[in-house]
Amino acid sequence: MKKSKGYRAGTRHLLKKKPRERGKLSLSNLLYQYEPGNRVVIKIDPSVHKGMPHKRYHGKVGTVIDKRGRSYIVSVTQGNAVKEIIIRPEHLRPY
Repeated sequence: MKKSKGYRAGTRHLLKKKPRERGKLSLSNLLYQYEPGNRVVIKIDPSVHKGMPHKRYHGKVGTVIDKRGRSYIVSVTQGNAVKEIIIRPEHLRPY
């Protein structure tokens, strides 16, 4: 059987919470308002599937460009390219 190439392939350890991080999401993290120009760390919360960025952006630092609905548009460098990704606030932390 060939290896799966899904969106979360190879993330057994990358997208795993520690025992004390499990449970409900913290409201302070969800209600935090990011302004354009703020720097943020992309830390994927595996319990929330909606608005989840690709695993290659986990741990990267980006800049908030704009707000789109409940989500934020974040600019991240990927090698020589600059990518703009749409992420929900559950997966962002202040830098």
